Amino acid sequence: MARIKTGFFCTECGHEASGWLGRCPGCGAWNTLVEEKKTAKSIVGGGSWVSAQAKEQAPVRLADVTATTAGRLSSGIGEFDRVLGGGFVRGSLVLIGGDPGIGKSTLLLQVFGHMSTSKKILYVTGEESPQQVKIRADRLGLGDSRRGHLLAATGFSVIEQVLLRDKPDLAIIDSIQTLFVEELNAAPGSVSQVREATAGLLRLAKDQNIIIVLVGHVTKDGAIAGPRVLEHMVDTVLYFEGTRHSQLRLLRAVKNRFGATDELGIFEMSQHGLIEVENASSALLEGRPLQVPGSVVTACMEGTRALLVEIQALLVESAYGSPQRMAQGVDRNRVTMLLAVLDKLFRFGLNNMDTY
Repeated sequence: MARIKTGFFCTECGHEASGWLGRCPGCGAWNTLVEEKKTAKSIVGGGSWVSAQAKEQAPVRLADVTATTAGRLSSGIGEFDRVLGGGFVRGSLVLIGGDPGIGKSTLLLQVFGHMSTSKKILYVTGEESPQQVKIRADRLGLGDSRRGHLLAATGFSVIEQVLLRDKPDLAIIDSIQTLFVEELNAAPGSVSQVREATAGLLRLAKDQNIIIVLVGHVTKDGAIAGPRVLEHMVDTVLYFEGTRHSQLRLLRAVKNRFGATDELGIFEMSQHGLIEVENASSALLEGRPLQVPGSVVTACMEGTRALLVEIQALLVESAYGSPQRMAQGVDRNRVTMLLAVLDKLFRFGLNNMDTY
């Protein structure tokens, strides 16, 4: 019997090593190398999204290639389109990540409901049954999505067959960590499975001109789970952020090949789903006490939007020889530098005060 070749792959960046190492040489992360069976070549993508027939074609002049913004499709949600740069680009592969329970599936289910009124949309669920998705859709008031279809599947071959047969305008995969390529003898969510499944979906998106949105889990550090190559393969990477103590949700792009990465989408979670926040400054300043020392409102720019935000500060006399410097939401080193400038220019005696 032939010996099965194995390798050690970093779960953070996908770096391959011949043996186990405590620290990844590629990204420097600790205890991230796991043993997996090696494949001689990409199973579903052939190492590229370009098909073999396309590789044999002659090159074309850039001036002869037709590029038009008519290929963009609106998600039906203005804040979502703002972050995307005006809507989905046909044939693009989009990755959205966020903490568990933050509202990723709710947001995409609302996109599913809005777009399925005029476009052919496929929602692939690997974590819920169609009945459970229908319950959530009814709660969001999306029961009339006649052109929207659900598929409960985790096998890549099944999803590929449906995409090639139905050719939807948009396909939502929830989530990429649940997909598995049958030819690979590795657990779903492993480095090789995520890499191969994403490569196959990338090929389908480009060849069939289908918009594919992937939902990704995040690690405890806030990074999208899986190999770092996952973020390099997709066209757009979005993060959906928020806290369980606030109903506000923020959508931002950290990578966007078809738009800017400094735009910010703001939503509010309600019983009937996510609601777009038109007056973001009012929502951010809600409940702010008036005429209280240590509180100030300042303006900042997020993309093309001006926001009013509150900054709070507290100074107390230090009980120790070295004063404490604590910051939340801003860089601590920058706060320390600003305190040094204030103390130097205005001699406030901040070097003897704890700053929070």
